[in-house]
Amino acid sequence: MVSSSVPRLVIAAPSSGSGKTTVATGLMAAFASRGLAVSPHKVGPDYIDPGYHALATGRVGRNLDAYLCGAELVAPLFAHGARGCDLAVVEGVMGLFDGAAGEGELASTAHVAKLLRAPVVLVVDASSQSRSVAALVHGFASWDPEVRIGGVILNKVGSERHEGMLREALDESGVPVLGVLRRVEQVGTPSRHLGLVPVAERRAEAVAAVAAMASQVREGCDLNALFALARGAGSLPGDAWDAAEAVAFSPPPPLPVPVPGGSAPRPPYRPERPRPQTPDGLKEPRARPPGAPCIAVAGGAAFTFSYAEHAELLAAAGAEVVVFDPLRDEELPEGTRGLVIGGGFPEVYGPELSANEPLRKAVASLAERGAPVAAECAGLLYLSRELDGLPMCGVIDAKARMDERLTLGYRDAVAVSDSVLAEAGSRMRGHEFHRTVVEPGAGIAPAWGVRVPVRRVEGFVQQGVHASYLHTHWASAPGVARRFVERCVGSWATAG
Repeated sequence: MVSSSVPRLVIAAPSSGSGKTTVATGLMAAFASRGLAVSPHKVGPDYIDPGYHALATGRVGRNLDAYLCGAELVAPLFAHGARGCDLAVVEGVMGLFDGAAGEGELASTAHVAKLLRAPVVLVVDASSQSRSVAALVHGFASWDPEVRIGGVILNKVGSERHEGMLREALDESGVPVLGVLRRVEQVGTPSRHLGLVPVAERRAEAVAAVAAMASQVREGCDLNALFALARGAGSLPGDAWDAAEAVAFSPPPPLPVPVPGGSAPRPPYRPERPRPQTPDGLKEPRARPPGAPCIAVAGGAAFTFSYAEHAELLAAAGAEVVVFDPLRDEELPEGTRGLVIGGGFPEVYGPELSANEPLRKAVASLAERGAPVAAECAGLLYLSRELDGLPMCGVIDAKARMDERLTLGYRDAVAVSDSVLAEAGSRMRGHEFHRTVVEPGAGIAPAWGVRVPVRRVEGFVQQGVHASYLHTHWASAPGVARRFVERCVGSWATAG
């Protein structure tokens, strides 16, 4: 057994909208500009913030979600991403103590900070308060004695006089002020119906936004004090997660039931060669090993939602993973034996996706021949007959459209039908995050049965296709990747 002693900080806040993303991304970029290898992480299932983190650090942004993966995997997944780094910065989610609904602290930023033995830096929106800030910070610092609030960064401070009042009040709290960010025009990170606009859709503007965040943090924060605080994080016992070991030693597991502070047996440590990281989480291109099936993964501006561990697990299970862009590529990668289409914003790019008729026909043809196809959320929309009246791939006999209502939340799901991903009866945890509706919501053979917010079945299983709104994290069930690759090996359907 080995331990991880990477210096680390968790960036949290009393509530959403306090400035966590600005501070966390700015810190990542500021420390990276000093020549440090910075490992970026995000608490929870969010796909968008990690894109900005990757831009700030040049490394893959990774999620730490105790609900999706189980508490026992948080530290190993962290160690996997942070291997060889000088510093890790973890951006929290919502308010510090806000977790999965009805589950206590589970999957909250506080829960993850405890699992990582990491100090917390509290980002406080001070725009409408002065002395009251001390009561707020005192409350957060004393609520859970196992959570160490190591410092405060005051955001949206109006003037030197305002800063002085805030500092004087906090002198009595015992929590040091590690940064003060003045009230300025919002850094250019535009939002829309599902949060920030992803990096892939506005790369030049996103680069400028990250640079502005870094400049603001450099000018207002004590980077030396923050790094010293990070070095005080406790050592993490246990081995780093490894995709090859996960695939080799783990059959499709039952539903992970996270227990705060819990641990689970892990396979023996096996040293590995250092592996390069690229912004899309994939290894550099290489010659395909004999017998390795080519699995095409949708990318580009329309399909940006993906966990890096999925590609790593597919590769560890013996596949060659190749990214293609449904907005630009008119053909699937040569020799494609399986297809993975994750989340994103096809509703924003409906006309362009519809106009790429050659690729739509290629996807439909591959599915019709029985090739394994795994589609989540945006992938489900793309496989449908139409999206907002525009022709899509027509693999699924359903219509998709935009909806005003936001569907958001964790889900406890059971596989209803045998599929390329799971056997009927298998349990998984996932999350939904969309403002669209698919009609009908389930096929003759549904993908999942869920109980929250209402008991229902959803998704489609037909031939080799598994299409659903549910986002899952395959690190919690490595057998999913192995099962999918095995089906690809056994499929005679190919593209190209």
